[in-house]
Amino acid sequence: MKNLTRTSSSTVQTIVSTAIIAAMYVAVTMIIQPIAYGPIQVRLSEMFNYLVLFKKRYIWGVTLGVFLSNFMSPTWTLDVPIGTVSTLIVLFFILWLAKFTKDMRIKFVIMGVIFALSMFTVAGELYIAFKTPFWISYLTIGIGEALSMAIGGMIMYSANKRLDFANMKL
Repeated sequence: MKNLTRTSSSTVQTIVSTAIIAAMYVAVTMIIQPIAYGPIQVRLSEMFNYLVLFKKRYIWGVTLGVFLSNFMSPTWTLDVPIGTVSTLIVLFFILWLAKFTKDMRIKFVIMGVIFALSMFTVAGELYIAFKTPFWISYLTIGIGEALSMAIGGMIMYSANKRLDFANMKL
């Protein structure tokens, strides 16, 4: 009976943490909505991607947050499926890469660079939907993502020192 209770408690905790992370992602995206979409964007909510480096199960909350936020995108019909799947794939790829280093600062840098480079998907969506120049969009969105990840990385790295995300009951 204790094992069943522990399993139920763990399942509830996972569902709650997924919902909280998704809600935080959506809330921050809503606050900065005018600059969260389009060919020039800085989506500060991307900082929550870093949570995955502390606990793998946070991948579902981040992905759900991206999924829900992408419904507000002007290219939502493309952004919901493509942006969500892209985020999930990139997060799994980063988790695999993260196994090769113990230094959290290096993991943060790797994540920031890879997410900035992965913005070809958003540039492609904008090209398909609005015929915006792909390479210019890729450059501006990539720079915006690099900025989001750099600022967000500093916030999350500092917050982790106080909150200890790996051991937090979130």
